[in-house]
Amino acid sequence: MPRKSASPRNIAVFTSGGDAPGMNAAIRAVVRTAIYYGHRIFGIYRGYEGMIDGEISELFSTSVSNIIHRGGTILKTARSARFMTEAGMAKAYEQLRRYDIDYVIALGGDGTFRGALDFSKRYRIPFVGVPCTIDNDLYGTDYTIGFDTAINTAMQAIDKIRDTAAAHDRLFFVEVMGRDAGFIAMRSGIATGAEAILIPEDKLSIKQLIELLRRGWQRQKTSCIVVVAEGDEEGGAFEVAEKVKKQFRQYETRVTVIGHLQRGGSPTCNDRVLASRLGVAAVEAALAGKKNVMVGMRHTRIVYTPFRKAVKHHQTVNPDMLRLANILSI
Repeated sequence: MPRKSASPRNIAVFTSGGDAPGMNAAIRAVVRTAIYYGHRIFGIYRGYEGMIDGEISELFSTSVSNIIHRGGTILKTARSARFMTEAGMAKAYEQLRRYDIDYVIALGGDGTFRGALDFSKRYRIPFVGVPCTIDNDLYGTDYTIGFDTAINTAMQAIDKIRDTAAAHDRLFFVEVMGRDAGFIAMRSGIATGAEAILIPEDKLSIKQLIELLRRGWQRQKTSCIVVVAEGDEEGGAFEVAEKVKKQFRQYETRVTVIGHLQRGGSPTCNDRVLASRLGVAAVEAALAGKKNVMVGMRHTRIVYTPFRKAVKHHQTVNPDMLRLANILSI
């Protein structure tokens, strides 16, 4: 564990990419841990865009009071095409040097860490990453900040849809987020007893889906829920519904896209605790001299994954979860 420093460092923290519930809890942990160890902490607003434009200000313990329960991010977030240019990075470096920043704590996902890795190859300001994404697809951690809240939001929405589906003998196609990964669809689908789950990692064809639903109809099911990850190769929920509904005229067919509801809202207890642990670990990793790594949680223990490995690999859906979903869908 680092000791309180006699020579304070200047540490900066920012959020980038898509927002995730729990980001504020992580910001709070980073700020208060830096202050606890006797260092100055600065907030960069609007991600890499704000880094380029010099939207940087010092944060204090009171700056992060009463935010642990709030969704979104008090530092705002943005995606930055400018940062991916040499001119943009040079401007960002100039702004960081203006505030004598020694370390940067980056809260985000794959794109955020790629940007940090590219920047550090050009300039000698090291980064430590904190995994914040509702998709849960980052390699090097069992869970990412925001995932637990997102799946609970999806679960609650699907539970409500199930009520109306049963009341009207309806076949509902529910689209959840997951452009490249099906973790949200898989977890929320199993938790709500979905009859079928379509995810990018599992090549369930329309023909197989129709057969699955037909078996349910033969067992006199009065309603069906199909959870579709937005990145499934058969298309989103509207496309899948259009392909399927002609085969099930006994059902009224409806489509619901949960969308950005999954990004918002007060983070769950799990996300708040995870964000707090990873925020503290990120600052302690920086003070211990670790460079360009992502802090994560594996089997309840803090681990460190180099950015080059975290952005090259992706966490995959456990095959046992796919098997479980198939068994329970009968």
